[in-house]
Amino acid sequence: MIKWTLIFLIVAIVAAILGFAGIAGAAAGIAKIIFYIFLILFVISLIMRFLNK
Repeated sequence: MIKWTLIFLIVAIVAAILGFAGIAGAAAGIAKIIFYIFLILFVISLIMRFLNK
């Protein structure tokens, strides 16, 4: 999932450089959402791992 975040981040940077503000904003927003989902799932998996030991 972190791969998708990096892809959308790169798309946002390239779009911002080329002057496509709408696309850059949308891609950055998607990257943020996916990153937060990744963090939540990571924390849940850590908690589950510590509870199982």
